[in-house]
Amino acid sequence: MTLGVFVHRTDSIYDDSPAERYQCPAQYLGRAQACVGDWVLYYEPVKVKETRGYFAVARVQEIIPDPAVGAMFIAVIEPGSYLEFASPVPFSGAKGLVERGLLNEQQRISGRAQSAVRPISPRDFNRIIDLGLGDDEALLPRTDEAAGPSTLQEERAPFLFEQERQRISAYTSRIFRDRVFRKVVLRAYGERCVITGLRIINGGGRAEAEAAHIRPVEANGPDIVTNGLALSGTVHWMFDRGLISLSDDLEILVSRQANDPESVRGMINKTGRALPPGRPLDRPHPHFLAWHREHCFKR
Repeated sequence: MTLGVFVHRTDSIYDDSPAERYQCPAQYLGRAQACVGDWVLYYEPVKVKETRGYFAVARVQEIIPDPAVGAMFIAVIEPGSYLEFASPVPFSGAKGLVERGLLNEQQRISGRAQSAVRPISPRDFNRIIDLGLGDDEALLPRTDEAAGPSTLQEERAPFLFEQERQRISAYTSRIFRDRVFRKVVLRAYGERCVITGLRIINGGGRAEAEAAHIRPVEANGPDIVTNGLALSGTVHWMFDRGLISLSDDLEILVSRQANDPESVRGMINKTGRALPPGRPLDRPHPHFLAWHREHCFKR
């Protein structure tokens, strides 16, 4: 098994859905197969406008021939493994390249940087993971929570090769994933409830809004921003119980089974639609919205 990097751009000609699949041509088949059973980083090139750099990690479950396109292959992502970074990592920073294996003997960027699928050393992989997921104290357990092998309360230090699997296990635990999901979703919506339009911050600087899954984790909903909404506590409760939902164009739908529909409508912002995220690419995916209407919403 080999750790790897999958290069992905939002305007790609390839049929990628990072949380589910990555399409690659035959020339990269061997490199992609080497990653089966192991973890890969997703990287957005510097040429992409407002690039996120290294922006997510996922585990490759298998490689299969693309049933729709000849001479193409699909890297199937293990369900539930994809995790967007709380802090996307730029290609280079104050200390130079973060993926230092791309430097040649003259300490210049080598041609390997142009490869859409490439292996990455454990040291580089771990450095990027630490920058993307490990440097935000808000993501670490609170002091009143019990310490355990997956709570990341150990001393923060650079990865060693033998620590790799243990650290990945910790970073992909449910408690940690929930915190990363919350940060990514609230950042996308400016910490504002998309239904009420209110942005309430307490004295400690914590937003009142919560990160809600549109399709819940229990129903195989992924931890991705397009499956998330920033909702206030009461609205979150109503959304989870199907008293409100959203159309594909973000119109707010109120269930006929709500016992006080006028009060519910009184909570809705004056546009009658959920407030969109700052980045169009973060907009709720119609697939997840349709799932919520079909499986949760009480018509």
